[in-house]
Amino acid sequence: QVQLVESGGRSVQAGGSLRLSCEVSGFATNNYCAGWFRQVPGQRRETVATIHVLYTNTYVADSVKGRFTISRDSAKKTTYLQMNSLKPEDTAMYYCAARSSIFSTSCSSEGDWYNSWGRGTQVTVSS
Repeated sequence: QVQLVESGGRSVQAGGSLRLSCEVSGFATNNYCAGWFRQVPGQRRETVATIHVLYTNTYVADSVKGRFTISRDSAKKTTYLQMNSLKPEDTAMYYCAARSSIFSTSCSSEGDWYNSWGRGTQVTVSS
């Protein structure tokens, strides 16, 4: 059974940085995709970034490109989201998700494609 546990969310001032971590367990190999998504209550879920853990192909949403970076440490089975130059509009619950990707080197950017989800970590950016 795949399990994901996010950490690193907290309150920070605008312009600050945070690094979110997602510990993933349950995959037999690194042939899977991991992604970060965020959601504000009452709004649609937004894709932030995705990465193929084995091939390291990445996707970063235009809304955060140049400020956020997704990476992974295969040995630690952890995916990271480095967030710099944070803005109040980045305030949201951030979720990590994953799905096996044995037959593809790329990952979908659609949240519905992912079938394992963490419980989320809250990021609050104050102005």
